[in-house]
Amino acid sequence: MNQTRTFLLFALVAVAYFLFMAWQKDYAPRPPQNTVTATAAPNSDGGVPGAIPGSTAAASNPAVGNVANATAPAAAQLITVQTDVLKLSVDSRGGSLVHADLLAYPNAPRTHKNPNPPPTVLLSSDEAHYSVAQNGLVSSSDAAPADQPNHLALFHSDKTSYVLADGQDELKVDLTWQDAAGLKVTKTYTFKRGSYVIGVSQRIDNGAATPWQGNAYQQLLRVEPPKASNWLANYSNPEQRSFQGAAWFTGEKFEKLPFKDFAEPKDQLNAQIKGGWAAMLRLYFVTAWIPPAGQTEHYLTDTINPDSAHPRFLIRTVGPAISVAPGQTATSESRLYVGPNRQGTMDAIAPGLDLTIDYGMFKIIAVPMHWVLSQFHAITKNWGVAIILLVLLIKGLSWKLTAIQYRSSARMRKLQPRVQALKERYGDDKQKMQTAMMELYKKEKVNPMGGCLPVLITMPVFYGLYFVLEYSLELHHSPFLWIPDLSAPDPWYILPIIYAIVMLGTQVLNPVAAGMDPTQAKMMKVMPLLFTVMFAFFPAGLCLYYAVNGIVGLGQQWWITHHIDREEVAKPKAA
Repeated sequence: MNQTRTFLLFALVAVAYFLFMAWQKDYAPRPPQNTVTATAAPNSDGGVPGAIPGSTAAASNPAVGNVANATAPAAAQLITVQTDVLKLSVDSRGGSLVHADLLAYPNAPRTHKNPNPPPTVLLSSDEAHYSVAQNGLVSSSDAAPADQPNHLALFHSDKTSYVLADGQDELKVDLTWQDAAGLKVTKTYTFKRGSYVIGVSQRIDNGAATPWQGNAYQQLLRVEPPKASNWLANYSNPEQRSFQGAAWFTGEKFEKLPFKDFAEPKDQLNAQIKGGWAAMLRLYFVTAWIPPAGQTEHYLTDTINPDSAHPRFLIRTVGPAISVAPGQTATSESRLYVGPNRQGTMDAIAPGLDLTIDYGMFKIIAVPMHWVLSQFHAITKNWGVAIILLVLLIKGLSWKLTAIQYRSSARMRKLQPRVQALKERYGDDKQKMQTAMMELYKKEKVNPMGGCLPVLITMPVFYGLYFVLEYSLELHHSPFLWIPDLSAPDPWYILPIIYAIVMLGTQVLNPVAAGMDPTQAKMMKVMPLLFTVMFAFFPAGLCLYYAVNGIVGLGQQWWITHHIDREEVAKPKAA
């Protein structure tokens, strides 16, 4: 097998893989959005607590059926909370977080025309981009949902605006609810400077004459992000190529459920989990409810209003039973993460949270590659320069290996006239042709497999690097020379064109082998154009890597080919 055929195989596999991923996003058949039954967590005595509004099916408790499709009234009051990294809106109806701006992460790259783009919105009550975080308490009694401190109850706040002042490290926001019987619930959000982790507590003060029993719950609701009207626009959007859906951690294993599979009963989450968390993922960012590490909670997924234009996908955790005697107090604690998906920092927040940056089967390559890239950035302060240094490092480590590939290719090239002569001599007798070729290779000490191993070894590196540059938050809106955003396509298509030129140069140094069939030969001629089109929609950071990698590789191949040519010229003189 010569190097040209190996490269062709590699290229076709890569193109097919990326095209299939994009097609799967837009055109793969989806199951019908059937209603999914979701029940609340059982009490310790085996009973079922009161209904949590928002489920699409009734549980064994009759109260559930009465609120199966309950929706919250219009927001009673919006409470704004601003820290140094977050700007939030809390709806007093349920104390739900209905809007979140990430102040340090603009939604577009900074340019001369747009020096101060608005921040990235991670939570929103807008119907087309709906994404909210809710929590509450549900009673195990037969009280109507409207009379319980759930996410539809009307809470009260002393102020409508809270700001983390300069020099202040912590900010607390209290919301209270009380019924006529004397049951009081205080929901407290705790914000800390520089942190995207929000502490959430629900304190129950039972001033009633009877015990209160129930459960605390947390849930995330989100709609599937809107898509462009054409396939090409979706293919060029890295967010559409990335995973969109719910994720959770079982304490041992990371699981995901894409939006398209929420209606599949076999894929639904319905389990008791200790030491886990539940999240909604999008490219570069994550929202996650994190219960106490030692607490076992009931996790489930569901679809709200599945037949509507914007069905809402839900992931919920329900805590263990709480019993509060008259005159007594109990508190339920949890944490909410609303922020960036930064590699190397997430596990410090909760075990397994780093897995939300999902490199799949190439994690073993992608994680150390990301670490090396980060070290180069720490030195250069520019991600584009860091990528170039990564190219030089990888090329240096693989120099001898690729040299074997290029020497094999150059020597095979020298033998092409003799191979062509054998083909003309033996005609259609393929067996004699192959035997003669093997004898020729043996006599000239050429290994036809010499070009295969280096390419096969670099294939995992290709995919590992693809995921690093595609999913790394650090490259998001990072500029380099004429490129305003290394995570987006090159706006001037300069890097894809450079890569195409490099491929053409490679073909000049390594012309199509005489033994290659006509179909393969034609494919090799159009590969530069095909890669130019494909790379035109890839992140500029990835194109930068392969353009520089190709230039260095082309230089190495030219040097080796030139050196072998000189050896061939010197042979007769030595004789």
